[in-house]
Amino acid sequence: MNSSNAVNNDDILLKLCHSVSHVLSSASASRVSHAGMVQSISRTRLKPDLGCFSIFDGGFSGLVVINFSADAAIEIYRRYMINMGMPESELAFSHTSDDVSNVMGELMNQILGDFIGKISKELQTSITQSQPKMLTINKELTISVDTNLDNAVARRVSFKTESNHIFYLEFAMDQTEFIRSADFEMDEEFDPDSLIEAHRKTMSPEPRQSKDVLSDPNVKGIVVDDADDLLSELGL
Repeated sequence: MNSSNAVNNDDILLKLCHSVSHVLSSASASRVSHAGMVQSISRTRLKPDLGCFSIFDGGFSGLVVINFSADAAIEIYRRYMINMGMPESELAFSHTSDDVSNVMGELMNQILGDFIGKISKELQTSITQSQPKMLTINKELTISVDTNLDNAVARRVSFKTESNHIFYLEFAMDQTEFIRSADFEMDEEFDPDSLIEAHRKTMSPEPRQSKDVLSDPNVKGIVVDDADDLLSELGL
């Protein structure tokens, strides 16, 4: 988000772009990046070869559409499945495969989950999403997705896979602006894995005792006393 007290549509779009890049890069163990330029469009459309959309509502309403080319969809799908440990010989080769549609739909769900989680925390609002719908689209067919938006703002951003295959994110939402209160302080983000690792290190005893010390009967008495103390704390 920008450093000012106002958060507008383009700030929210940038957060969505970050979620797309982050989730797809992590899932496919490859680099997925978005362009630095954003295109203003009149309306969102599902286009060839593989289109996915989801509607969200709550603090603000909108629509997310991702149009994958066949090459981009297959690359992300195959990289993701191989990263998950699937043998390459068992993977689909055509973007029309049901397996490809299911995987890309699941990744879309992960993208929206990441986006909604972050935006709900930063904007202190609640957002719900519809189940993502994935469609295989012929080159002659373009589908418009209408939503009940009072004053819609629509944008398109291009993305590039590690093998330079292009796909597009289209985003529409109500014209809106969130004003941050002067006394509002956002909670610091933390990495759960790092927190667990730090806790583990503080709880792990240092290996200072040798086998000779462990054979000492006095040490055994200390261990028994510690066990008795634990049972006493538990009320046993």
